[in-house]
Amino acid sequence: MTVRLDGGITEAIGRTPLIRLQQLFRHEPFEVYGKLEWMNPGGSAKDRPALYMLREAIRRGEVTGGSVIVESSSGNLAISLAQLCRYSGLRFICVVDPRTTEQHKQIIRSFGGEIDLVTQPDALTGEFLPARIQRVKELLRQIPGAYWTNQYGNPDNALAHSETTMQEIGEQLGAADYLFCGVSSCGTIRGCMEYIRSRKWPTKIVAVDAEGSILFGGEKGTRRFPGLGAAKIPDLYRQDMADLVIKVSDADCVEGCRDLIRHEAILAGASSGGVIAAIRRIGGSIPDGSVCAAILPDRGERYLDTVFNDEWVRRELGLTISTLAEGLE
Repeated sequence: MTVRLDGGITEAIGRTPLIRLQQLFRHEPFEVYGKLEWMNPGGSAKDRPALYMLREAIRRGEVTGGSVIVESSSGNLAISLAQLCRYSGLRFICVVDPRTTEQHKQIIRSFGGEIDLVTQPDALTGEFLPARIQRVKELLRQIPGAYWTNQYGNPDNALAHSETTMQEIGEQLGAADYLFCGVSSCGTIRGCMEYIRSRKWPTKIVAVDAEGSILFGGEKGTRRFPGLGAAKIPDLYRQDMADLVIKVSDADCVEGCRDLIRHEAILAGASSGGVIAAIRRIGGSIPDGSVCAAILPDRGERYLDTVFNDEWVRRELGLTISTLAEGLE
């Protein structure tokens, strides 16, 4: 059976709005534009690599109508793949761990995706990602026609952002002075970096990483939110991808999300909050008149039980609502 991946819902992926965050940064002498990636049909920036990786695999003949798509994901890529696999008639299995939210899992299942939950971390490292990868490799051996999209090492992940995300930003802003980008699989920042440097733009690339992530030489620690940081260096990682690295805490992510919704009425996910926190962190060193682009990766509805749940924030992070509100007016 021939599998196709064009038309229909695929035509809604990309070309997301890029809007000025004029109220949140109204007192700053620089401009910040948010790329609203949560307006992709699958709700996140992961729609782009999901489409690109599948299309290219189909073009190369690696994915056919009898293939079973397998991926390890903390949630968003799995949703994107589940949606596209449903559209194209492919079976999809997602390997997740306990940090994946119930909302993410429910959305994956609603598209017909199958959840394969890894309950125990890797014995050697104590991390879930190596255990998820090991489970993926087991499924590849066990299931005839299984195909791993491999977001951590597939160059098509980065190409998706080079050929769409950064190109779109460039079309609207030209050579922006700063690009703020969250890092995890490193596909987004790698693709954007390659686009920027191929054109010799002076854009300063700021990687927003999580405290507890080992990317860029960080110390391993606990991270509560998926989608930001990594416990294992992905193959797409390059030490020189960023001109500056900003580490943000879980509390920073929550405060950034609350900033976005309070001032811009944007309900975005945890990694978007981290990006906003990073801009605030270095705002004093950004030259007057600079133009900054900020990639806001996913929707906030998937974090209603955490980021936007006052009781959870108090219990898990020790923050009170009055603390969150300080300095926001």
